[in-house]
Amino acid sequence: MADNTVHVAAASASYNITIGAGVLKTAGARLKPLLASRKICIVTDAQVAKIHLIDTMKALEAAGFTPAPPIILPAGEETKSFDHLQYIIEKCLSYKLDRKSTLIALGGGVVGDITGFAAAMLLRGVPFVQIPTTLLAQVDSSVGGKTAINTKHGKNLVGAFYQPKAVLIDTETLTTLPERERRAGYAEIVKYALINDAAFFDWLEANGKAVLAGDVAALSEAVRVSCQSKADIVAADETETKDIRALLNLGHTFGHALEAIGKFDGRLLHGEAVGIGIKLAFDFSVALGLCPAEDAGKVARHLKNLELMTKAPFTAGADEVLEKMRGDKKAEDGKLTLILARGIGRSFVARDVDAAALAAFLQKNFVS
Repeated sequence: MADNTVHVAAASASYNITIGAGVLKTAGARLKPLLASRKICIVTDAQVAKIHLIDTMKALEAAGFTPAPPIILPAGEETKSFDHLQYIIEKCLSYKLDRKSTLIALGGGVVGDITGFAAAMLLRGVPFVQIPTTLLAQVDSSVGGKTAINTKHGKNLVGAFYQPKAVLIDTETLTTLPERERRAGYAEIVKYALINDAAFFDWLEANGKAVLAGDVAALSEAVRVSCQSKADIVAADETETKDIRALLNLGHTFGHALEAIGKFDGRLLHGEAVGIGIKLAFDFSVALGLCPAEDAGKVARHLKNLELMTKAPFTAGADEVLEKMRGDKKAEDGKLTLILARGIGRSFVARDVDAAALAAFLQKNFVS
């Protein structure tokens, strides 16, 4: 199959997302015209390094790049921390990287988020490239320039908007992805359909199982549509000032709260939390009289039919969930902002959500 290219025209920078099978093996040739310096440094994690690091290094060296020793981080959400951010930056400084040197994020969303943030900070900004190797990163976190780390107060509360020079998506990397990771990534795919593309939801109803099974054509199409959807939203509202990009947070306020309660310890992957959050957002929309119960039921059945998680694998208290939601970065003056829905493909930003109604909803869905 031929490569697909999705163009991102953000206000601060424009770049291409290249989607195809075997893209990783030609990464060097693809990046050579885009990067001003041959000096690069790959940031990855221990799991990805075992599978993809050697091939990536070879592809870059074959094109004349001179990689510094790779920076290999522990795998897992806990890596998105101040300590590991400092570790990346100190390593880069010890390698004498300059402002034209490029950081390359090879891995999932954790690696992409922390590498992008490090690039934004290092020498007041150096170029970086995203080479996402998980489904979630390919369809969501690698695109759009959101970079961040977590703190004890919540997820992604410290970060920057910083666009990559390019995103290279090799769908063949997904063949090594554990089934759980693939299902977690699928939650971000269905999110795009539920935001503003009911026809895409119909397509997922027919093709979702093929996507999860690794069917090349179905998977490539799902990635392409997701990337195009995010590219369009980022182009319209790069830094979330117009209530357009905020729609990408459908399911995330509920999901981030659950991740924080789980202390990012691996029991709940980000995509799993998003899937749970999507169901809760639709159910809450029904409770408020905004969304037909039929639509919420279709969403719940779709998630269940594809064996996505719809309930946290640990006990969470209603008051604790509400407290974490209040700490979400979209909250303003203590007032909650949620992405709710009037139906499938009809999501919207709801500001100053009724706290009493939300508390009552949470009491019905979590332990008291």
